[in-house]
Amino acid sequence: MPEHILLVEDDKRLADLVIAYLRKQGYEVSLHMRGDTAEEAILSLRPDLVILDVMLPGKEGFEVCRDVRARYGGRILIVTARDEDVDEILGLELGADDFLAKPVEPRRLLARIRALLRRGQGEDEGTPGTLTFGTFSISQTTREAQLASSALELTTAEFDLLWLLASHAGSILSRDEIMENLRGIGFDGCDRSIDARISRLRKKLQDDPEAPKRVKTVRGKGYLFSRSDWE
Repeated sequence: MPEHILLVEDDKRLADLVIAYLRKQGYEVSLHMRGDTAEEAILSLRPDLVILDVMLPGKEGFEVCRDVRARYGGRILIVTARDEDVDEILGLELGADDFLAKPVEPRRLLARIRALLRRGQGEDEGTPGTLTFGTFSISQTTREAQLASSALELTTAEFDLLWLLASHAGSILSRDEIMENLRGIGFDGCDRSIDARISRLRKKLQDDPEAPKRVKTVRGKGYLFSRSDWE
């Protein structure tokens, strides 16, 4: 069965171009053109991935993302014509898995889609389904994480980053390696989305933001998930 993508976009000309391109790549693509009914469409169709424009009639894409996130477990890729860092951070805070600024080059869009869908297909071969470090555990099979027997509330993007870090515990992962694993592209030196997610994860992992011990910043190199400091 081809993977199903729902495009929520009110620019019909642009939508037709995107749909034609993605269908040539083998995807099933549906179109919805309003924000105020997008949530209903997402929950009804249950696509594998939603491409969600921000500027929509009736309701902004950010609001749609926020309202649907708790009931939709698929991937959400937000696109916007406003190329602002605050938009990207807001989208990720509201539960989006990735963010692209318009105009979107088709191959870049395809790379992001493929990376997001790969992350939804389960654990990598040879990687154990559950990792445990003291009082912390994370399961790729159930996509759940616990700290001191309390379940952590994580967005899909936060879980994917946390799993990536935990599965490389004791090793430094550069921003470039993280971006390549999670988005299928390298770090461009400007993207701050990884830093924003790390900050949110530290709060949820009860890690001191001023002197983190569980997810450490290694200056000039990247991030390191500690094997200890989980008691």
